[in-house]
Amino acid sequence: MIKVLVTGADGFIGSHLTEMLLEQGYQVKALSYYNSFNYWGWLDGLKHPNLEVLTGDVRDPHFCKHITKDVEIVFHLAALIAIPYSYVAPDSYVDTNVKGTLNICQAAKENGVKRVLVTSTSEVYGTAQYVPIDEKHPKQPQSPYSATKIGADAMAMSFYNSFELPVVIVRPFNTYGPRQSARAIIPTIITQIANGKKEIKLGDLTPTRDFNYVKDTCKGFIELSKCDAAIGQEVNIASNYEISMRDTLELIAKIMESDVKFIEDEQRLRPKNSEVFRLWGDNSKIKGLTGFTPSYNIEAGLRETVKWFLDKENLKKYKADIYNV
Repeated sequence: MIKVLVTGADGFIGSHLTEMLLEQGYQVKALSYYNSFNYWGWLDGLKHPNLEVLTGDVRDPHFCKHITKDVEIVFHLAALIAIPYSYVAPDSYVDTNVKGTLNICQAAKENGVKRVLVTSTSEVYGTAQYVPIDEKHPKQPQSPYSATKIGADAMAMSFYNSFELPVVIVRPFNTYGPRQSARAIIPTIITQIANGKKEIKLGDLTPTRDFNYVKDTCKGFIELSKCDAAIGQEVNIASNYEISMRDTLELIAKIMESDVKFIEDEQRLRPKNSEVFRLWGDNSKIKGLTGFTPSYNIEAGLRETVKWFLDKENLKKYKADIYNV
């Protein structure tokens, strides 16, 4: 039985990845951000004989050394991710995203971990200079968040180049699905419609995104963890399909049978030079390395997502009237 560590396991993608790893027979150490309430985020209620939930903080190097002992693979997902919050608290992003990645890499090196998958983001590319965006596309730090992810990726790659740490940089494009943060556009649309809003507040609807259903993203992580040829590589997880925010809104409204109207909310707009206007990912590299192809198209994934949010127990966890940065 392969023993793995998932950092950020209490979050959106991390909780789905933890579940998928358990389903596939892995022994999982799942890291949840420490708090005094014994609250494990989206891991709450998940029970499995091969699951060990740990609480702590990747910003502590001693703790990282402790949790990476006797682990073969590390899936490093712990990060601060909200772009608007990075405008007001950039120092926190450096501590968690850059220093946290440094701590995980240093600990993995000292403990002889066999594979370290570091989670990047399509935001490192900024607005597309060409499409589809492959891994050679220039990096553009258009927000403090993306700057720290560029730094974290570089830090991880330096451990590959300097110490031969078996690192893979996993770069998901826009992941969506059940449990996604309330700050993201798809949960924002669904929760407002589900709460009976006839007019919903959103930011700019002209940008395009390459949306990926969360189970496809997790499948990509696991496939890359098995691929020796991926070591030392930066690899996109993408659908190779782009859709505008407006078309996404209209598709969700169609699925939910809603005639909702859109209102532009100024506080949801990014600063002009910070907005990423076009993301369309090239997934030929991951296909060539692993044979990975997405299982869900955008409509199928949205239907699954809407179904989950419409469960009253799930919906009540979201505060649709509050803009969450």
